[in-house]
Amino acid sequence: MKIDAHQHFWHPDRGDYGWMPKDNAILSRPYAPQDLGPQLAAAGIDGTVLVQAAPTVQETEYMLGIADATPWVMGVVGWIDFENPADLSQLKRLSQHLKFKGVRPMIQDIPDEGWMLRDDIQWAFRALCDLGLRFDALGFPRHLANFRTLFSRYPDLQIVIDHCMKPQIREASADHLRFWSEGISRLADESAACVKFSALITEANEGWTVEDLRPYTDHIFATFGPERVMWGSDWPVCRLRGEYADWHAAAQTLTADLTDVDRALIFGGTASSFYGL
Repeated sequence: MKIDAHQHFWHPDRGDYGWMPKDNAILSRPYAPQDLGPQLAAAGIDGTVLVQAAPTVQETEYMLGIADATPWVMGVVGWIDFENPADLSQLKRLSQHLKFKGVRPMIQDIPDEGWMLRDDIQWAFRALCDLGLRFDALGFPRHLANFRTLFSRYPDLQIVIDHCMKPQIREASADHLRFWSEGISRLADESAACVKFSALITEANEGWTVEDLRPYTDHIFATFGPERVMWGSDWPVCRLRGEYADWHAAAQTLTADLTDVDRALIFGGTASSFYGL
C-alpha cells in the first residue's frame, strides 16, 4: 500500500488560515479531494494522511468530515490548544474518531523557540502518550535542540518530524547543512522518532534539481533508516515549487539506489505502521 503521509485540504473562506497570503494565487484558493484524487491515481498512491493547516479545533472537525466522506483519506492529524488545559476534553473526544491519529501544534509560527518546553503545556504531551496519539513535530533547524530535550522527556510519545525539520536548502550553505545534519542526527540517535521525507522542494530555490536535495535525503536515509522515514507530498504547498508529479518523480529518483523493501517502507510501510492506517 502506497501512502502520502502529508497533505492538506483547505477553504480560505473558513477564515482560520492566518498564515495564508491573500494575494498568492497558488495558496489562497480552495483545495478539496476532487483536486487531489486524479494525481494520487496517476502516482499509484492508495491513501493519504490529512494534516491540519489552521490552529483551530473547528478545522480539525472540518478535516474529519472530509475523511468520513473520502475513503482514501486514511488518517487525520489535527490541532488542539496546548495552552488551554480544558482542551483535554476536546482531545479525548477527537480520539474517539477512528481516523483521528494525532495533533500538530504550529510551532514554526510561534515566536518563543522554547515554547514546547513550557511547564504549562506539558499536560498535552502526557495526554498524547496516555491516549496513544501521535505528535507531528513542525519546526525549523533552530528548534532542533529544544525538540531533542522534549523528545527525551517522553520516550513513549509517538513522534514524527515534519519536513525533515525544514533545512534551508535555498541557502546552499555548508555551515547550515552541518548545523542541520548534526542536529537531526542527534534526534535520530537519541529518540525513536520517525521523519517525513517531505516539503524539501519548498525549502529549495526555484529551478531546484534533484541534486540540490540529495545531501539532505541521503543523510535522512542513513541516520533514520527507511523503517523510520515516510514520504509525503505536502500538497498543495509543494505547488510553490512544483506539481505533485514533479515531487513524486524526484522522490523516486532520490530513492532509486535503495532496495525494493526499503522503498516500500518509505512510500507506505512506515506511515502505515506509525499512524496505524
